[in-house]
Amino acid sequence: MNNQKLLLVGCGILKREIRWLIEKNQWPVEAIFLNSALHVDFDKLARGLTAVLRAYHGRNIIVFYGCCHPLMDQMLEDAATFRTSGQNCLDILLGPAVFTQELSQRAFFLVEDWARRWNEITNKISGNNSKGVKYIFQCHHTYLLALRTPCSEDFTTQAEEVADIVGLPLRWMDVSLDHLESILQTTIMRKMEELSCQK
Repeated sequence: MNNQKLLLVGCGILKREIRWLIEKNQWPVEAIFLNSALHVDFDKLARGLTAVLRAYHGRNIIVFYGCCHPLMDQMLEDAATFRTSGQNCLDILLGPAVFTQELSQRAFFLVEDWARRWNEITNKISGNNSKGVKYIFQCHHTYLLALRTPCSEDFTTQAEEVADIVGLPLRWMDVSLDHLESILQTTIMRKMEELSCQK
C-alpha cells in the first residue's frame, strides 16, 4: 500500500499544516520533512535534499520547496521529479498577491517554526553578534509579520522575543490554508496525471 502512495519530500517549516491537509483530504501521500534551517546554508540544503531523493529513488516523489537554492530545479530534474510552484514557502502559504504586498512594505515573515528556533537558526548566520543582527534586520525590514495558521499553537512569547532581538515592531496575520492546499492539490494531481500517462 505505501508503495502506491506519493512521497512528499519537503521543508519542515509548514510540516504541521501539510500533515493536517493530507489527513483532511485523505490524499494518497506520505511525507518526509527536512530541517527548515537548511535554506540558510546552500551546501547543506543541496546535500540534504539530494540525499533524501537518492534514498527514495524509485518512489513517486513530489517536492514541497520554493526556489530556496539556485540549483533547486536542476536537482529535481536530475531526480526526475518536480516541486510545488511558488517563490518560497511564504509565497505558497499566503499566495503571491498578499506575499508581494507585505514584502513591498518590507515585512519579515515569521512563522512558528522559526520563532521557536530563532537563536538556533540565526546563530548559524551571524553567531552571537546581536548588534549585527539588529543592523541587518533594520536595514532591510520595517516590521515582523508573524503568521498564525489554523494549525499554529500559541507562539506569542517567542514572537515577541524575536521582535525584541531584531528591534522591529511585531504585527500578526491570521492565515488560512486555502492557498497552500490549492498548490499541494495541483502538485499531487500533476504527479498522478504523469503516472497515469506512463501506464
